[in-house]
Amino acid sequence: MSVNHDARVDFAMVAGLIEPRARVLDIGCGDGTLLDLLITDKQIDGRGIEISQRGVNECVARGLSVIQGDADTDLSYYPDQGFDYVILSQTLQATRNPKEVLEQLLRIGRRAIVSFPNFGHWRVRLSLLLRGRMPVTRDLAYSWYDTPNIHFCTIRDFVNLCEEIGATVESATALNDNGQKIGVSMPWWFWNFFGQQAVFLLRK
Repeated sequence: MSVNHDARVDFAMVAGLIEPRARVLDIGCGDGTLLDLLITDKQIDGRGIEISQRGVNECVARGLSVIQGDADTDLSYYPDQGFDYVILSQTLQATRNPKEVLEQLLRIGRRAIVSFPNFGHWRVRLSLLLRGRMPVTRDLAYSWYDTPNIHFCTIRDFVNLCEEIGATVESATALNDNGQKIGVSMPWWFWNFFGQQAVFLLRK
C-alpha cells in the first residue's frame, strides 16, 4: 500500500458502495483491513492481491484469501466479469500503467471502485508555489525520493481518463481535509481544489 493506514478515511466510503454478499476483489489490499471490514459488515465473498510479502502474510494471518501479485502484470489472468466489484484503493498512483490497470478493473468487475489522493488539492499547490518542493501531506506521506507513488493525478485528470476509456462514472465523492464529503452539487473544479481524496464508482 502507498499511504499510511491511519489516513484511510476512504474505507467507509468504499464499503458504502458495495452490496451485501457480493463477490469482491481488492487489488493492493495491504494488510487486509478493508477486506476484513467488508467480510464482517457486508458478508462479501472477498479475494485480494497484494504486492508485498509482508502484506500477504498479514492478510493470511487474518484468515483472508489473498495472494501475492502485481496490478501491472497479473490482472490479465482474471476472467471477464469474474467479480461484482473490483477495488483499487489508494493504489492507482503507484502503478506503472494506470490506464491499462483501470481498463483491466472494468473488464474483471461489473463495477470498479477507485480511490486516490488528489494532487490538485490546494495544500499541494500551495506547497509547490511557496516552497518549490514536492509536498508531504497526510495522504502523500513520502518524500519524493522514496515514494512508491509514480503517477500522481488530480480529480480532473481521473475524470478525463474515464472519458478516454469509455468508463461511466456511476458516483463520485470528494473528501476534504477532515475526511468529510464535499457537496455533490459542487463543480469539478471545486472538488479538484478542495478535495484531498476522491472515491469513484465506475462501470464499463
